[in-house]
Amino acid sequence: MSPVHDFDLLVIGSGPAGKHAAIQAAKLGRRVAICERAAVVGGVCVNTGTIPSKTLREAVMYLGGWREQANYGASYQAKQHITVNDLLFRADRVVQAEIDVTRSHLMRNDVEIITGHAEFTGPHELRITHPEGRGERVVTASHVIIATGTSATTNPKIPFDGRWVLTSDDVLTLDRLPRTMAVIGAGVIGIEYASIFAALGVRVTLIDRRPRILPFVDGEIVDALMYHLRERRMTAWLGEDVDSIEHHDGANGERVCIKLGSGKEVLAECVLYSIGRTGATGSLNLEAAGITAGERGLLSVNEHFQTQAPHVYAVGDVIGFPSLASTSMEQGRLAACHAFGITTPMVHDVLPYGIYAIPEISMVGRTEEELTSAGIPYEVGKARYREIARGMIAGDTTGILKLIFHRDTRALLGVHILGEGATELVHIGQAVLTLGGTIDYFVNSVFNYPTLAECYKTAAFDGVNRLAG
Repeated sequence: MSPVHDFDLLVIGSGPAGKHAAIQAAKLGRRVAICERAAVVGGVCVNTGTIPSKTLREAVMYLGGWREQANYGASYQAKQHITVNDLLFRADRVVQAEIDVTRSHLMRNDVEIITGHAEFTGPHELRITHPEGRGERVVTASHVIIATGTSATTNPKIPFDGRWVLTSDDVLTLDRLPRTMAVIGAGVIGIEYASIFAALGVRVTLIDRRPRILPFVDGEIVDALMYHLRERRMTAWLGEDVDSIEHHDGANGERVCIKLGSGKEVLAECVLYSIGRTGATGSLNLEAAGITAGERGLLSVNEHFQTQAPHVYAVGDVIGFPSLASTSMEQGRLAACHAFGITTPMVHDVLPYGIYAIPEISMVGRTEEELTSAGIPYEVGKARYREIARGMIAGDTTGILKLIFHRDTRALLGVHILGEGATELVHIGQAVLTLGGTIDYFVNSVFNYPTLAECYKTAAFDGVNRLAG
């Protein structure tokens, strides 16, 4: 007989991946516990990452008058003097609501919530230590799912202090809005925060060692984003290495000096250091379970999300790309199903990506660069928001929707959007792409008027006309 364990499944981490794994297993009638080292559930996504940063962005868009400036002028703002408290007030309310919803979902599905830090003491045994020193508990589980997420990658040579030199986890603790800011790292998080602060009127300098930002995004969309960011007075130093960061107290107040490999120097009131994320696995004592973490603490898994120990699964950001909350949720659900012998279809390859910059970007499918490299003949069709009634009503004259399709079969190959509602609008293209549809679907469809969805029909006609030409 197999040994009896305290739980059929123990999930470590209560972010999107962990939450959905635990609930799925509970719905299969299993004994489930979820271990969270923080005092509240939700993980980085709810408490310091996705939810607060996107709510911060929405507050900036509203208070900064972003949506109305096309109609009322570039100087328009809902409030003249915007403070950090103005921005965080909205974020705090949303975070508290999401924490409550997450806890309610877990309790409603009879998932036991254990507060504490978990570490393996054997393949199926874990010790959970309460964060306030209120004892420890040893539990056993038939299966374990690691959903611990990531933390901001740091550098021992950088003088992080949470005030002048920040990681992305520190942004929400700012006590004032700086007049100038340097952002080191032009990945998704760096670009999002750089654009948010630039929209507030902060003079932002973006620094990255790569010659091009967001290499997985369609080049034309990236070029358009950079144009709009520069219009907001952002300076971009690309292809630059950072030699040192020093904090100075001078006659003009405290400043941070960033020295670049090319000899340039950048002065700013504060620096956001955002060069990526590191898997939160260092304190799990993985060796006791027969698991070894890889580069940056990330875990390797097979197609079923199993680690080197088949009864231990890993899901979400802790396994690396694509590190999206949406895919993490599905990974957690699929891992729980596989652990208990339930056959489910795997995550489809057609995944949408959303970058919540100002303006926002979303994409699904392949880029022009990928298709060119693969030698696939394609054509494009474009629609600009300023040509669409809803775009003008919404006050977004900068948006663009781009369709890429096969020249011969007319099959849809990619959808790329920059502008208001891009992360919502992309799902129409995702559905057509997933079902193998062609550009003609949009030509022959009728969309509500006035809506941004009309961009699909306009872009489709543009593409078909290019073929006819």
